[in-house]
Amino acid sequence: SESRTTVLLEPFVHQVGGHMSMMKYDEHTVCKPLVSQELSFYESLPLAMRQFTPQYKGVVSVHLKKDSLGNLSLMASPSLQTESCTRLDNAIGDSSVTIWHKCKWAASTSSEHTLVKWSHTQLTKTFKDSCPGKMLLRTDLQYHTDSLLEDANRNQPERNSYNPWGLHCHRQHLNRMSSKHNENKLHQFLLLENVVSKYNYPCILDLKMGTRQHGDDASEEKKARHIKKCEQSTSASLGVRICGMQVYQVDTGHFLCKDKYYGRKLSAEGFRQTLRQFLCNGNHLRTDLLEPIILRLKALLSVIRKQSSYRFYSSSLLIIYDGQEHKENTVPLDNHLHFQKTNCTVSHGSHPSRVDVRMIDFAHTTFKGSKCNHTTYDGPDHGYIFGMENLIKILQNISEGK
Repeated sequence: SESRTTVLLEPFVHQVGGHMSMMKYDEHTVCKPLVSQELSFYESLPLAMRQFTPQYKGVVSVHLKKDSLGNLSLMASPSLQTESCTRLDNAIGDSSVTIWHKCKWAASTSSEHTLVKWSHTQLTKTFKDSCPGKMLLRTDLQYHTDSLLEDANRNQPERNSYNPWGLHCHRQHLNRMSSKHNENKLHQFLLLENVVSKYNYPCILDLKMGTRQHGDDASEEKKARHIKKCEQSTSASLGVRICGMQVYQVDTGHFLCKDKYYGRKLSAEGFRQTLRQFLCNGNHLRTDLLEPIILRLKALLSVIRKQSSYRFYSSSLLIIYDGQEHKENTVPLDNHLHFQKTNCTVSHGSHPSRVDVRMIDFAHTTFKGSKCNHTTYDGPDHGYIFGMENLIKILQNISEGK
């Protein structure tokens, strides 16, 4: 077992939204707690949707570990198939998606494989390895807990030295697991493609899509809570709200971050301005990104309209681009083209920018034939479509300078 590939489970430093901790399994893979409804979705994913969702890579067994100082960490017990594919993945880089897709995956409940733990003291190294350059995160996050991760000496790291939201979720998740389960209990985690691994400075917008956020299995109390959140946010008026964001600022070398609490308070106009801010790198508006993002959103919208019976309750849409741009893409215009509430001039570029649009989080997605189906619906998800149409319209208006 000592010769087998070891796996380091780390917090995923580019998690900008959600409440469940996302872990980094390897350079191209993240993992999250398995929910049977989400697994059912990935196992029966329509072919047309595959380019708009993370690659599903299988399942891994994980359990909690507490050291003598009381520090919590997650231990992964990879299956032999997982280890074999990981070695291939590391060896051939971007071609790994093909290899992952061809592998047959199985959950491993065996305890004989090498167990690997993540140490909180490696947090700084994790962040540096994930991003080139000396980048800090400037943040407007509001926390509902007294502190973030602490080391063995109860020292709290500086808040601006990493993506605080992902670590906030990670700590809460470990504490929840610790209070509910003993150390030896095995938990199944989903292995999914790390959709931002190819970006040097990943700028990420997490959008909660649709006019309804509660699943069919929600209690009356939870249902009422989610309905209220939708009514009091842009979910009701636009069918979309901001759940998290990080944008690389070239003028400072920092990321600007917003969290879900910020997104919930936005008016329709505030949503539009924040969308502009997501496309602003601190010097100018990245208008070179607008056309490829709009085209990809339109392609996804076309696919969603054809998915009868699917309801993507509480799922998110990620818009991703690289904060590092080529100098030839940038041609600043006159000052009269400045946008409100930003210091950004406009840039146009002839080179297509690398952007991505992905749907994530399907724990409450339902469809005809789902193993966890509660209600069978007819036709496409009109709440999701409403949000997509408004999102595209707002981006088109920004593109036209409105």
